[in-house]
Amino acid sequence: MRKSTKAALLSALVFPGLGHFFLKKPLQGSILSGLAILCLYFLLTGVVDMAQEVSAKIQSGEVSLDIVKISELVSQSLAGSGGRIVNLSSLVLVTLWVVAVIDSFRIGWSQRKVGDSFSKKT
Repeated sequence: MRKSTKAALLSALVFPGLGHFFLKKPLQGSILSGLAILCLYFLLTGVVDMAQEVSAKIQSGEVSLDIVKISELVSQSLAGSGGRIVNLSSLVLVTLWVVAVIDSFRIGWSQRKVGDSFSKKT
């Protein structure tokens, strides 16, 4: 399997930026991984906050234990300001993931071309 394919698969299936580390590009890998971790932090804290709000309303008796009412409450929570953070974090995370896959494949492909041209000269 080619290096470019391995790097793209590492970034796609494991975590964004991991393919860059495989290609010995730690700065790009660190940036992509760090931004992805930051997005995951905001995403998870937003989801946990919403879950705690819904749970508190169920425990207080404000909302009955009905799946339809709970679904409506979750939808309303996602429409609020906390939902914007979750949606934005999700969008940025997916975008970072795609960029990491494409960029790691591009870097691996260019390293292969440089290696091929070097081996032809010698």
